Amino acid sequence: MSPSKPPRHKAAVLAILKTADRLRRRATDLLEPHDITLQQFNVMRILRGARPDGLCTLTIAERMIEQTPGITRLIDRLERKGLVQRVRSETDRRQVWCRITPGGERLLARLDDPVENFDRAAVRALSPADQERLSALLGLVHGEPE
Repeated sequence: MSPSKPPRHKAAVLAILKTADRLRRRATDLLEPHDITLQQFNVMRILRGARPDGLCTLTIAERMIEQTPGITRLIDRLERKGLVQRVRSETDRRQVWCRITPGGERLLARLDDPVENFDRAAVRALSPADQERLSALLGLVHGEPE
């Protein structure tokens, strides 16, 4: 007797979770030799995109792919590694801005091609139209408009 197939909605959720786990593990393997985590990489890319001004911690946390309650500790680790720096606002001393350092920019530059290759390989079985459709469908799942 063969086990019955799960309902479509359960199968869809399981496929999303399995895919996310597999991609996360592969991305971790790519970043680990560079002594950064996937979340640290995400922060650095956010800050590279916010050059030259940088961003406050709350804004970084809002833009993260994977939400984390420990954004301050995450920034602390990146600062200790010399990859980001904190700068106190001159107009409001309570505000602290985070910026990517030249060392952080060099690390991201070294990772740009391997990450691009990783991204392409992850979806190589899909046509460009299928890639767009998948993005749109997943956007609907997590609440983004098309």
